[in-house]
Amino acid sequence: MKKTDTQSKKPNTMKVIGISSVFILILLIGSYFYFQSVTGRLYIDKSVIQTPVITVSPSLAGKVQEISVKEGQTVSSGDTLAIVGSETLRAQTDGLIVSASDLTGSAVNQSTQLIQMIRPINLRVVGTIDENKGLNEIRVGQSVSFTVDALPGNTYWGYIDEISPSANVPVFSFSSSSERPTQQFTVYAKFNTSLYPAIKNGMSAKIVVYTKTK
Repeated sequence: MKKTDTQSKKPNTMKVIGISSVFILILLIGSYFYFQSVTGRLYIDKSVIQTPVITVSPSLAGKVQEISVKEGQTVSSGDTLAIVGSETLRAQTDGLIVSASDLTGSAVNQSTQLIQMIRPINLRVVGTIDENKGLNEIRVGQSVSFTVDALPGNTYWGYIDEISPSANVPVFSFSSSSERPTQQFTVYAKFNTSLYPAIKNGMSAKIVVYTKTK
């Protein structure tokens, strides 16, 4: 007996339904894992590698007799940095010289910054985040990963070390439209500098905060 058109189309319809069901299932599974991968992550794109800069100035006015260091030089606590008049300026801590003014022979005073140095061990990733972009989800101790623009292809790890207690630039005046300005806060992430010696002060970075890690 010859099959009718309705009978021949029925298997094809079931096949289409089956394929569609598999596709939907795959889509749902993919959506679930994507949701899991992005949930609990907070992105801070405005970030930079930073550490406090130590400035070295004479305690008395005088003539610069000698600048004993140069930019890029590593120094230890107690090393001679410069001689001004009869005063010898020494490093108060281990560090790295980031600038040394060539003022030998010049008269200077207490406000003259002869040398600037940093302690690479104190490098941190410093990020700026809007108050309405998840600031309330960030806690000290949470894990972070970060990338550095100058070192593409590498991911580094650390943890939230500090969150600024107040906005970077407090604004108390409002426009005639009564719109409240969005305040920005600073977030600091510590990392093991000995593991990542290629990271330098001032490099641009991006942070991912894993908000469910604490």
